[in-house]
Amino acid sequence: MQNAKDSFYMALRMRLMTMNPDRTVLLRGTVRPGILVEEAEAPFIQLPSDVFVLRWLGLGVDSDLASTMAAEECEILYQTCGTQSFGGLDRGRSLSAMDEELLTILDPFYTPKLNYSSTPPSAMLTQVFWDEPELAPIVAQRDRLSRSAKVMVYSYQEQGE
Repeated sequence: MQNAKDSFYMALRMRLMTMNPDRTVLLRGTVRPGILVEEAEAPFIQLPSDVFVLRWLGLGVDSDLASTMAAEECEILYQTCGTQSFGGLDRGRSLSAMDEELLTILDPFYTPKLNYSSTPPSAMLTQVFWDEPELAPIVAQRDRLSRSAKVMVYSYQEQGE
């Protein structure tokens, strides 16, 4: 499932860079697109603001098909305090903008599966695809608004995976 997870992340990352190149994060001295995978980063005391954080949850496998299909749930977390220029009073608008960005980068609901263990990544035979996101209610905590979305990501297992 690692190739599917990597392909899903890289597809969203490239779509975000195209859609909103200004959504970035400074992490370990490097400016990167504003999306990251929690398990691939050092632990956070608190999730960064104005960034999409992918958290992988449960894994399931259906081997009763002609090819084995794996599915893993991805929770996408994001939060904002708004902007300093508006004293944070625009945090609702900022969260709405992130909602729209997330829905846009998730569509279309598929991407080619690539193997990122080599450089350049090599194309595999199948695609990674996912369901429409389930958006959780907004959570207000002091000056911060947050939301999460859950997406089920699917992939057929290929030879050698």
